Amino acid sequence: MHPIFAAASFLLLGTAWCFRLPISDESDSKEFTKEHFEFAERYLKTHYNLKSNPAGILGKPDDAFASKLREMQAFFGLEVTGKLDEETYEVMKQPRCGVPDLPEYNFFPGKLKWPNNALTYRIENYTPDLKKIAVDRAFRKAFKVWSDVTPLNITRIHNGTADIMISFGSREHGDFYPFDGPSGLLAHAFPPGPNLGGDAHFDEDELWSTSSQGYNLFLVAAHEFGHSLGLEHSRDPGALMYPVYTYTDPREFILPDDDVQGIQGLYGAGDHDPNPDHPKTPEKCSDNLTLDAITELRGELMIFKDRFFWRMHPQMVDAELVQIKSFWPDIPSKIDAAYENPENDHVLLFRGRKFWALNGYDIVEGYPKKIYELGFPDSIVEIDAAVYLSDSGKTLFFTGDTYWSYGEQYQVMDNGYPRYIEEDFPGIGRKVDAVYQKNGYLYFFNGSLQFEFSIWSGRVMRVMRTNSIFYC
Repeated sequence: MHPIFAAASFLLLGTAWCFRLPISDESDSKEFTKEHFEFAERYLKTHYNLKSNPAGILGKPDDAFASKLREMQAFFGLEVTGKLDEETYEVMKQPRCGVPDLPEYNFFPGKLKWPNNALTYRIENYTPDLKKIAVDRAFRKAFKVWSDVTPLNITRIHNGTADIMISFGSREHGDFYPFDGPSGLLAHAFPPGPNLGGDAHFDEDELWSTSSQGYNLFLVAAHEFGHSLGLEHSRDPGALMYPVYTYTDPREFILPDDDVQGIQGLYGAGDHDPNPDHPKTPEKCSDNLTLDAITELRGELMIFKDRFFWRMHPQMVDAELVQIKSFWPDIPSKIDAAYENPENDHVLLFRGRKFWALNGYDIVEGYPKKIYELGFPDSIVEIDAAVYLSDSGKTLFFTGDTYWSYGEQYQVMDNGYPRYIEEDFPGIGRKVDAVYQKNGYLYFFNGSLQFEFSIWSGRVMRVMRTNSIFYC
């Protein structure tokens, strides 16, 4: 199937992707059966243009198989080995779209685009999940995401054939690209062109909503209309065109910079962008990297930055960047401070005057709560950083140029606080962005610098770049 004629699908990689746990490096191709290799071969033929091998690959995968497997592993940020391991196979099993993942395909082949900037769309039918006015509003807003940053003028018509025809359907719905029931493939769209070109189809077997329940129609539609205009999937996990569904409050949505660069590469920039500050995905090795919060969660380090966090685990080859909302749709998309209390197996996340408690990856019932329940005065409106000290059972909260000590056992603030940071932690500066404890040291982050502070000697032992936490 030539990719020019393939429908571009918005897929849900689901919990097995978003919550992928570290895999032992002992897995290798010897553990897989004939059926596993047959499935992997079909996958690589479909998505990575693996040519058929008359002798077959069973028992001894050939060089072509290994080469295509390396391409697939590189695209998904997996360890590139050319061997079929458990983590690679788990990604292969997730529902997905039919277009190739080859990294040079930033756009559909040939950079397909509409020849003019005046486009039309028509809604052919509606989902019973929502009122018609809600569907109309979702689609109108989804098109506006793209027209706001380009010269495109996209208007709705109610009769005849539009450039972009929109419909809901289930299973086989008339275009030879059947849907697969609930979850899996959520929708698909065709690149610009005649006939089916530009058309967008939504799976009626999904639960469509205007909230975080089921799948938010606006978010899926905005992604699909990117395909309708000529964009392919992005490898940037913060991009709208990344293939994994992640909920974001539509009231807070601003088109990410990666998507802006892509669509303006096709159509140019518009005259007026109502939201010129488009969010960029953080780069862990940037010299100017700053952090929002750091905590451990059952041995895994979680490093928060903007609407993302990196997961670092001893068994992971590299840090995995994911969106906060992909784990916790009901938690704010930016975290001020975080710490783990291993005594009760809770991780606390702070944003403004509220905080949430996690048990594993589940939000504990009864949260969020107000920070004043911890004993802070009304003058404190946010927490900058927090860390739990296992030897003393105290949690230190950093706010501005001061810090507080909180006794976890009796859940009260200690007397004599707040105290000034620079008096008790000399050398780290007057404020703290993030902090965590490891092997008798506190690691303080202040701007682009990281300070290794010895708890026992009470002094700074080393000063490093913030990005050194990622071994940059």
